[in-house]
Amino acid sequence: MYEGFLPTTKKEMDDLGIEQFDYIYITGDAYVDHPSFGAAIVTRLIESMGFSIGIISQPDWHTDRDFRRFGAPKYAFLVTAGNIDSMVAHYTAAKRKRSDDAYTAGGAAGKRPDRAVIVYCQKLREYFGNVPVIIGGLEASLRRFAHYDYWDDAVRPSVLVDSGADLLMYGMGEHQIQELCTRLAKGENIHEIHDIRGTCYLTEPVNTPLGAAQCPSFEQVRDSKPEYAKAVKIQYDWQDEVYGKTIIQRHGRMMLVQLPPAYSLTTEELDHIYSLPYTRAIHPSYEALGGVPGIEEVRFSITHNRGCFGYCNFCSIALHQGRRITVRSVESVLAEAERITKMPDFKGYIHDVGGPTADFRRPSCDKQLSKGLCMGKKCLAPKPCPALKVDHTEYLSMLRKIRKVKGVKKVFIRSGIRYDYLIEDKDDEFMKELIMHHVSGQLKVAPEHCSAVVLDKMGKPHIEAYKRFQKRFYEITKGMGKEQYLVPYLMSSHPGSTLNEAIDLALFLKENKIRPEQVQDFYPTPGTISTAMFYTELDPYTMEKVYVPKTPKEKAMQRALLQYFLPKNKEIVLEALRAAGRRDLIGTSPKCLVADDNRGQGNNPRKGGDRPWQNTSKTRKASSGPQAKNTGSTKGRSSSFGNSQKSGTRNGQNGKRKH
Repeated sequence: MYEGFLPTTKKEMDDLGIEQFDYIYITGDAYVDHPSFGAAIVTRLIESMGFSIGIISQPDWHTDRDFRRFGAPKYAFLVTAGNIDSMVAHYTAAKRKRSDDAYTAGGAAGKRPDRAVIVYCQKLREYFGNVPVIIGGLEASLRRFAHYDYWDDAVRPSVLVDSGADLLMYGMGEHQIQELCTRLAKGENIHEIHDIRGTCYLTEPVNTPLGAAQCPSFEQVRDSKPEYAKAVKIQYDWQDEVYGKTIIQRHGRMMLVQLPPAYSLTTEELDHIYSLPYTRAIHPSYEALGGVPGIEEVRFSITHNRGCFGYCNFCSIALHQGRRITVRSVESVLAEAERITKMPDFKGYIHDVGGPTADFRRPSCDKQLSKGLCMGKKCLAPKPCPALKVDHTEYLSMLRKIRKVKGVKKVFIRSGIRYDYLIEDKDDEFMKELIMHHVSGQLKVAPEHCSAVVLDKMGKPHIEAYKRFQKRFYEITKGMGKEQYLVPYLMSSHPGSTLNEAIDLALFLKENKIRPEQVQDFYPTPGTISTAMFYTELDPYTMEKVYVPKTPKEKAMQRALLQYFLPKNKEIVLEALRAAGRRDLIGTSPKCLVADDNRGQGNNPRKGGDRPWQNTSKTRKASSGPQAKNTGSTKGRSSSFGNSQKSGTRNGQNGKRKH
């Protein structure tokens, strides 16, 4: 294996005596060799198998210079847009151009093209003809079927069709890439490798495998919203590694074939992945440009699990990473903690020990190991399943051991804690130690809304679970003599939310003395159930009509209602209340949200004992991303070619909050 970073220049290639790389990896991100980034995991894994690999990071797509840097690979080009969907990286939920990019040196925007996977692949075809091209990562994974594209406001075909690539890897990519590399080295033709789980390919309809679940075709879902909703349900229903089926979808004269998901990595396999010789740093070429913002919080973070059975409708994890929980061994996590303590700039603080959901260390129930996760059902919503098994014992034991590692002063948990799971634990021991040792003044949790109507469309538990958790959190905190607070993430304008639901949420915030500094609008990102609702105005699981706030005016009203206390929002809040027929909430009495003159309580954002420090629902592009950016989280991690091991998704995939 190489010592230090993998080669990125022709000089490094020549210095290593390599005449032709086996694989060339092209990414829309800056090169960061850290296991929180899928690019690092995939390239290190390929290297560990004995193959040579070169990295082309953020190639200039206006010229052939970067693409031709190494010549053609022996086996294949591997292409990813990077840690997040390139359109999410470039545009806000309001479709405004972003001014920064957390995965680019210096945070500079514009270093990757829109729809990067398509652009990169088309350039490779132009310059290298029929050299095999394989795509993966979040952008490819979540666009593998015909999908609604928010930025075009139209249904686009599978990215495999638009890109012209030979094969698409979806989900976590380690098993797929290992099998593919082995078989290509044996001389198999990429066009004949049609049996690797976790991949998609195009074929003539006559070659369609038997027994597959068929979605309505691209043409049908493009032209009919009910057909689109039906297709999304099929795609989610059969997304299980135990009972999942091959899924097919006709695209013109070709058939898109998605094979069942790859099997989750075992604990031993995960341990191996995290033992590879990462430098845990950005490439030195970026130092003079100010570094890469996306690494700052995860530099000293540890991923201990994968998957999430929370299964929120706006989150991409179920369709990409999967609902089954897999974990690293405690020994592997401790070994990584010890490696972190030896890093020259380590100050004693481990920023996170988490994953998509930090406190999941076991399946939600035992039967899913042999039967799979229940089709169309959720383990925690609207109420916890009777079969749910809640156990924080191993996670707590692991945290205690990390705290004892020499050089560690403090261990924080910054990725998502599922409060609805935690509050079901009959033993308070974990919650007490969480509050005592692992909260840095504020604990971020995600009730998202208070309306049962909206929460049902989100796939989230009802607000009573949050109230129970909030009550117990403050009881324990007060009992310890500590001053710590909950920071609840909230979302405006999700499908199902009318102005009345937004007003209910504003009243809930007022009652609980919560004043969010920032609010996130629902962002319709590719592939999620919530995005299907946004586009079709139908619930894919009931085919019932769903109210969807779509106009900029109504979205602005709903967002402003969650910050009713800000003077700048006064007029739009007044307009929203009048439009909803809620003039009873206009005035100076304690029940009102906003005054009707300049002397009302709504004009002093710190009046009335509310907590102005409470920071809710940032657009966290660490993602989002997946995109302040919540790069301190290790959520939503994925590795198929190059999603951030932290970005993947809430609200799609932006590295924004998910749970």
